[in-house]
Amino acid sequence: MKIINEKEFANEIKEGVVLVDFFATWCGPCRMMASILEDVDKELGGKGKIVKVDVDQNENLAKQFAVMSIPTLVLFKDGKMVSRHVGVMQKNDCLKLFK
Repeated sequence: MKIINEKEFANEIKEGVVLVDFFATWCGPCRMMASILEDVDKELGGKGKIVKVDVDQNENLAKQFAVMSIPTLVLFKDGKMVSRHVGVMQKNDCLKLFK
């Protein structure tokens, strides 16, 4: 998984299925989500990708996507937001997003 910034964001989400994890390093639930997403990333097998955005370093992106609580997971398909989830998701629920 790659941590991206505001300059990279548009390019990273423009093609395919991309799950964006809005997180902060100090956030306990975000650390829980990170380990789940590492497992999901290993199982994706090219069906999509996961990127992470640190809300403390990328406040404009957090505002743009109305991130009020973290972790917030936003799913994009070919650059368009298709769903969002606030809070920790279980591994199987994350995998279902890529089907």
